[in-house]
Amino acid sequence: MKLTKTLIAAAIAGAFSAGAYAQSSVTLYGSLDAGIGYVNKVGGGALWAQTSGAMSDNYFGLRGSEDLGGGTHAIFKLESGFNIGNGKMGSWFNTNNGTLFNREAYVGLSNNQYGTVTLGRQYDSVVDYLRPLSLAGKGVNLAAHPFNNDNIGAQYSISNAIKYESTNYDGFHFGGMYSFSNSPGDFSGGRQWSVGTGYENGPLKVAAVYDQLNNNYTGALTGAAQDDGESIFWAQTQRTFGVGGNYTVGPATLGLVWTRTKLQNGFGFGNMRFDNIEANGVYSLTPSLALVGNYTFTYGRASDLNGMTQDAVERWHSVALGADYSLSKRTDVYLAGVYQHTSTGYQGPASGDYFQTSIAGMLPASGTPNQVGAVTGIRHRF
Repeated sequence: MKLTKTLIAAAIAGAFSAGAYAQSSVTLYGSLDAGIGYVNKVGGGALWAQTSGAMSDNYFGLRGSEDLGGGTHAIFKLESGFNIGNGKMGSWFNTNNGTLFNREAYVGLSNNQYGTVTLGRQYDSVVDYLRPLSLAGKGVNLAAHPFNNDNIGAQYSISNAIKYESTNYDGFHFGGMYSFSNSPGDFSGGRQWSVGTGYENGPLKVAAVYDQLNNNYTGALTGAAQDDGESIFWAQTQRTFGVGGNYTVGPATLGLVWTRTKLQNGFGFGNMRFDNIEANGVYSLTPSLALVGNYTFTYGRASDLNGMTQDAVERWHSVALGADYSLSKRTDVYLAGVYQHTSTGYQGPASGDYFQTSIAGMLPASGTPNQVGAVTGIRHRF
């Protein structure tokens, strides 16, 4: 009898142990995107080259979760972006100076009722709430706005950040993030904060965001978005506000996004502003074949320029079209093209052409008012 009780107790203990183990998980995941691209009017000629992440970024990562009971989980995420053409860390936009986890690296707690708090390197509210409503957020990096001026292209993340994400309240959710400057005696310089909210009801999705970066280029330590070369603009203050919405009708999803980015002391000699208005759409011809497209109008203005008596104004007209064919749930092939036209070619007071054509992922830019880019490739997710 005693032996029987011992065996039963051991079996029960083993069952609980197995259950606890099953409630913890670590997952390896990633995305691979490579292709052949063409871009014209580069140094007086055309360029053919292998592309990396023209449609979706190349990255791999680990994410994990441990059940702590009562609807609470400990979570973590470590994610690295890389160039698939040469294997180097970073993306088509920057190398992040070799940072290992250059996209995200955080740990935190998540509760089914109260939401999620995480600490580490993370994306801002623009990426979390507004990007999914743009064509870039639907897997077409080429459709990001000129110079990625609003981070719709998700080309930088924020270091030293604490972030909160609410749970879903009848379709409504919200969140915010604050990153520390990590600079002694300079609490505000080099810090960042952002807030966002979204609502989903059936075929309708809407979102609004605000993001602010305070850069301190004289600080001894590195702050929110300047430590790995990922800050898009060299400006004392960068503010972005945006709203957007998507609506699904049958096999079609239509989207509209507006953002405004204001730069104070941009590039060290004046103030700048970018307004982006994007209309986008995705149409599923079959379960395997989808057509995508967008049109973006970007208005740029530079004011208070050193040595200039009037403001400099430029307008970008960008059109992206593409087709995507799924070979399986995780693998697809694509063909996409982009045309961009600028109304002027402003030459700044410092060396360099600051206002020019800027097709995301199709570097180098053109020195002329028009540029065409095209790419075909394969994408695999795991």
